[in-house]
Amino acid sequence: MKKLLSTLIVCVPLLTFVNFSLAQDYGQSITTSQAKIAAAAAVQVMNENGWKMALSIVDTGGHLVYFEKVQGTQFASIQVSMTKAQAAVGFRRPTRAWAQGISNNPALATLPGVVGSPGGVPIIVNGQIIGALGCSGDTGDNDEIACEAGAAAVE
Repeated sequence: MKKLLSTLIVCVPLLTFVNFSLAQDYGQSITTSQAKIAAAAAVQVMNENGWKMALSIVDTGGHLVYFEKVQGTQFASIQVSMTKAQAAVGFRRPTRAWAQGISNNPALATLPGVVGSPGGVPIIVNGQIIGALGCSGDTGDNDEIACEAGAAAVE
């Protein structure tokens, strides 16, 4: 009974901050060609703004498909970018949703795989998630801007 109560205490508030009906279904996993297109668009935004970031692109299973790092990026951003991408594809929503949810319910940060920082964005083609892009190295907002540019470039 205690275990059930603990689960409900954590999960019920989760339902109040995330609209699960907005989550897209998974489709065929992103190809290497599509990942390179996404990366090129994201890196262009990084370079235009002087942002030193790492970016990771994962498939629908959260496995790394493509990685790139701008010269001078802090090495910790390598793993963070991959973790953001995995969270975005695993939960089928941008990591910003978790950042907002955690501010209302800090217990959400204890769930496995949660990333409470913007910069993880699903890549959606024809209404289906084919992967996700994670960026890290600047502010969460700037990480997200670069990721959104990459995700938008994929068709």
